[in-house]
Amino acid sequence: MLKMLPKTAHHQTICEANFLRLNKILYGFKKSKYLFDIVNPDLSSNSVIFKIIASSKHTLIIRAEQKKHKTNLESFVLKIQVSLDAKLAEVISYQGEKAFPFFRKSNSSQSKDEKLQQNRFLTEWLECIFANAVNSELKI
Repeated sequence: MLKMLPKTAHHQTICEANFLRLNKILYGFKKSKYLFDIVNPDLSSNSVIFKIIASSKHTLIIRAEQKKHKTNLESFVLKIQVSLDAKLAEVISYQGEKAFPFFRKSNSSQSKDEKLQQNRFLTEWLECIFANAVNSELKI
């Protein structure tokens, strides 16, 4: 049991940080769809779409998608479960594939820390949006 606590605490910290970033990027989850463009160093851009696909009093399911305009190499889709009362945001699906549950035998197509990797990826992607994104809906 003691071996699991640090991993759980670390995972919870990542999910809390993801919630704070998402809450800031999506303006408190007030709308159902958000559009951004990430400007790359070569001045090309990627479209980013956040869409709330399901909601209840305490939970949101958000589909987050990045599309590269010319190729599909940098395109991906995430589904994120946001717990409003617990203030956590966790990836529940990446490219349509869910992380294998911890209580089942390991699947050879996924690593043991797949869930952690997906949530760390979300953290880094949200940081990239903070640093390089322009909100497509803002009119100047």
